[in-house]
Amino acid sequence: MSKLFSAQEALNNCIISTTVPGLPSPYKGKVRDVYELGDEKLGIVVTDRISAFDFIMKQAIPFKGQILNQLAAFSFDKVKDIVATHIIDVPHPNVTIAKKCDPISIEVVIRGYLTGHAWRTYKSGDRELCGVKLPDGLKEHDKFPSPILTPATKAAEGHDEDISEKEIISRKIVDPALWNEIKEIAFKLFERGTKIAAEQGLILVDTKYEFGLFNGELTLIDEVHTTDSSRYFYMDGYKKRQAEGLPQKQLSKEFLREWLMKNNFQGLEGQTLPDLPDDFRMEVYHRYAELFEMLTGRSFEPVLEKDFNSTLKEVFG
Repeated sequence: MSKLFSAQEALNNCIISTTVPGLPSPYKGKVRDVYELGDEKLGIVVTDRISAFDFIMKQAIPFKGQILNQLAAFSFDKVKDIVATHIIDVPHPNVTIAKKCDPISIEVVIRGYLTGHAWRTYKSGDRELCGVKLPDGLKEHDKFPSPILTPATKAAEGHDEDISEKEIISRKIVDPALWNEIKEIAFKLFERGTKIAAEQGLILVDTKYEFGLFNGELTLIDEVHTTDSSRYFYMDGYKKRQAEGLPQKQLSKEFLREWLMKNNFQGLEGQTLPDLPDDFRMEVYHRYAELFEMLTGRSFEPVLEKDFNSTLKEVFG
């Protein structure tokens, strides 16, 4: 944390919502506020909002948006030889100017390990996930023989839902030829992300990719290999912890999900979304910053914004 401001100042100045005078109201996703900047460009503002179980938390995480946006920019640059990306410019730590793509309404999830949603499915006794057969005899966090593809529908509101490749084609959500291209690229991206993580002492456990079409060209959009879209384990000690049945040390949002479950919330009907205590919000910030620094090899330097809407007006011209 910078010595120029305190943790309390950071907590009090989270970027939760934005508005830019002179521009139409943005589309608000779980994390991003997206502004139309003409026919072919978008202004994507990454806020400090955080979500889990498809619910936006009532409290935000200091500097999460800056970390997420800059980590995405770093990771997009590392994969631009594999597929076109939507990045045009990153004029501010919280802002990306991007190509306006026609989004493909499928989250392309690649999993290398039996963790998170995959483990919860497996633990319930199911041996199939999104049409993929899962081998018997695995325990939590075991590595799959090879990465698996487990897509999900991209819901505008509410929960994303698992879907099989067969359903994607039969429901005509994506053209078969385009789906094959997406699938091939997704596995190449996961291979690249795995290599980059390993060089920094991390294991890329699972991740999601989102795609769109820009002037007919398949384009990687949203984010890539970030803390919000991916799960990472520390490589050091992974095998020992697995052999001894110990929890894996990880950098991801899973610890937020685990905290919520301990506080009786999984996004189910009748459950009340708990408040995030300030000390926990700072813990989340430090975890995000740690992953940024590990993956990029750069220190994270937060910028405190007290009048962010004025800054946005200048950024968007």
